[in-house]
Amino acid sequence: MSHDLVTIGAGAAGEYAAGLAAEMGGRVAVVERELVGGECAFWACMPSKTLLDAASRRSLGADYPWERASNRRDWMISREEIDVQDDAAHARALEEKGAEVVRGEARVVGAGKVEVRTRDGTRTLEGRSLLVAAGSVPVIPDIEGAEEAGYWTSRQATTTRDLPSSLVILGSGVVGVEMAQVFARFGTEVTIVELHDRILAKDHPRSSAALDERLRSEGVEIRTGVTAESVERGGAGRIVRLSDGSTVQGSEFLIAIGRRPADIRALGLEEAGVELGDDGAPPAHDERMRIGEGVLVAGDVAGGPQFTHVAVYQGKVAALAAMGGSPKADLSAVPKAVFTDPEIASVGLTVEEAQQRGIDAFEESTDFATTTRGYLTEGSTGHLTAVVDRERRQLVGAFAAAPGASELIHLPALAIKLSTPLEVLADTITAFPTGARELAHVFDAALKKL
Repeated sequence: MSHDLVTIGAGAAGEYAAGLAAEMGGRVAVVERELVGGECAFWACMPSKTLLDAASRRSLGADYPWERASNRRDWMISREEIDVQDDAAHARALEEKGAEVVRGEARVVGAGKVEVRTRDGTRTLEGRSLLVAAGSVPVIPDIEGAEEAGYWTSRQATTTRDLPSSLVILGSGVVGVEMAQVFARFGTEVTIVELHDRILAKDHPRSSAALDERLRSEGVEIRTGVTAESVERGGAGRIVRLSDGSTVQGSEFLIAIGRRPADIRALGLEEAGVELGDDGAPPAHDERMRIGEGVLVAGDVAGGPQFTHVAVYQGKVAALAAMGGSPKADLSAVPKAVFTDPEIASVGLTVEEAQQRGIDAFEESTDFATTTRGYLTEGSTGHLTAVVDRERRQLVGAFAAAPGASELIHLPALAIKLSTPLEVLADTITAFPTGARELAHVFDAALKKL
């Protein structure tokens, strides 16, 4: 049987695309070699945010031991009293929409043809459109002794049932800082090792500073401007030698310096007329997520922002394109959120990035602790910052470190997407006393400078 869409990979992008195309009446098959639902559902977003919630409750005085947090996390990822997560609910949801789930290794063998090696043999699927949604993998640097000593990636950090007594984390991006706060709040001695001069180096400096202050107050040791050169067994478990000659120790060693698009050379996309880069990356996609005739791409493997919400969005665009629509992907306003305490969120350009693009931009900021919402939140720290295009009188970026930052960031995200005049933002009524209200005051202050 020929399909309208064959999806290779059933993570956030592939699962959503397959489900949507099936709901639209399409004949859909989705191939997955691991778990339907992918990284976010079983090893990343869902377990990490569950643990963060547990750690937050514990920090506020709740009777919340690690065993309870671990058990609730296992419930969230469908791993109660078993060793491997159960993806049956995800697979069943796709099948109820009319999609066929095929478990195995996929390889493209011709235009619109995918060969799948399953436990029962080899099967060939034909599709009018193929969607490559193979995800991403952790970046593992060449560190002397790391393979022999052993290390964690985000998968082990978010799913461990044993609380480590101490933990060295290489990298302070989203995974690094979130896991640092989780384990520190459960009593683990945590050390962060960061090559750059600040944690969350890709975020706004004020956001980095706010979280740095909070993590240090909770006992996290932060070593910036250094990296790991070697690892060996010993001491507390692993002894990590740093580039400045010093050492740090941890019972576990977590490598969290980022992820890269999966190498898809083994998929055989050249058989469908798609030429890959030397690193196995797909070519640039167009606004409909197409990388070749009848071939689409979505999610982390597409090479853009590595967020579940972007993967789902791209999966939606790809599904609509596969079903004959003419969608246009718009990534002009992608929000980012880090679910630490305080929460960190951003959208758009920093003032430096805007100026590098030739925009006459300026920044307006307020100390969150001195706002009404800040006064109401004991121990609050952070900021609310807007980046404004002076000539166009519009918002081009927004940044926050504050309680609820992951929610309030969507107001500026929509404003950037719609090119909303700053006058409209300043005139918009927001509820008191919320973070959005405080952000509106920032918009009003910026407007007075135009």
